[in-house]
Amino acid sequence: MGRVVLVTGAARRLSGRFVRRILREPGVDRVVAVDAVPPEHGLGGAEFVRADIRQPAIARVLTEHAVDTVVHMDVTGTPLGKRGNGRGSRSVVKETNVIGTMQLLGACQKTPSVQRLVVKSTTSVYGSAPRDPAVFTETTPPKSLPGGGFAKDAVEVEGYVRGFARRRPDVAVCVLRFANLLGPGADSPLAEYFSLPVLPTVLGFDPRLQFVHEDDAVEVLRIAASEPARGTLNSGTFNIAGDGVVLLSQAARRLGRPTLPFFLPSVTWAGSALRALGMLDFSPEQIRLLTHGRVVDTTQMRETLGFHPRYTSAGAFADFTRSRGTGLLPPHTLARTVDRIAAAVPAGRGLK
Repeated sequence: MGRVVLVTGAARRLSGRFVRRILREPGVDRVVAVDAVPPEHGLGGAEFVRADIRQPAIARVLTEHAVDTVVHMDVTGTPLGKRGNGRGSRSVVKETNVIGTMQLLGACQKTPSVQRLVVKSTTSVYGSAPRDPAVFTETTPPKSLPGGGFAKDAVEVEGYVRGFARRRPDVAVCVLRFANLLGPGADSPLAEYFSLPVLPTVLGFDPRLQFVHEDDAVEVLRIAASEPARGTLNSGTFNIAGDGVVLLSQAARRLGRPTLPFFLPSVTWAGSALRALGMLDFSPEQIRLLTHGRVVDTTQMRETLGFHPRYTSAGAFADFTRSRGTGLLPPHTLARTVDRIAAAVPAGRGLK
């Protein structure tokens, strides 16, 4: 009998792509796609099970299907209102990230058939601070732990995963820390930021950014969920990013977008303005990233996991740019957008 793979967060586009890809993997007999809401995209020949990972019922799903590989992709930083059927609020997203992971890991611990666990995490666990090292390795401690939002959720999730690995040493556990995901279908917070007609920036800062193309994300998840190839090891924690970096100023030029610089103390007001205008969930962690940037080392991804991305960071950004279009808005539209953002920032708060 072949392998049985369970994938969480199946209603998300990237998860749906992974489900369709893993179905073609030799040795995979069945794929069970799980989410609390039905997906709007096709899942190929996978079996969809409507289940909320925050509920104990997920244990029954694992047992009934004799699942041996769990790919946990329902750890997300989706902005407010971006998931339908009530799944968009920050409180619900946090519950799914943290409580859902706890329930899922508890279910995996009690299910003897589970042999492999893959968790989609984020390089946001390193935070973004002025005294950060130039490059983070998987063992580099953050200078400042994330204080909230998706980054804090991911830190908690990884802590629970480490506890599970201690309790079930027979299970191969792989944590993939993805840099910012981009591509034609990306729905990440940074993709939303780059889709703005005007890019708010922090005056005096030009952060270094790394990207992962969504095609590469699907492929590295496939590798992590598969039996290890000779000379590789599909367990441990791995930074996942394309080669090279892209400066925020370079990104703006390649998009053909103007920037709107703010002094650092006023950036939180700009974020509040964007949220109030319904333009973007510009969270504090996003602001820190766009101030200090973040770069990770990917040596272990290549040498231990055996994954070599097709896209560099610049290549992933270029593909994203082609899908979203480049160039300035008409002058009257551009001026109106700038005025809306500026008007929402209290006077004297440092708008340049």
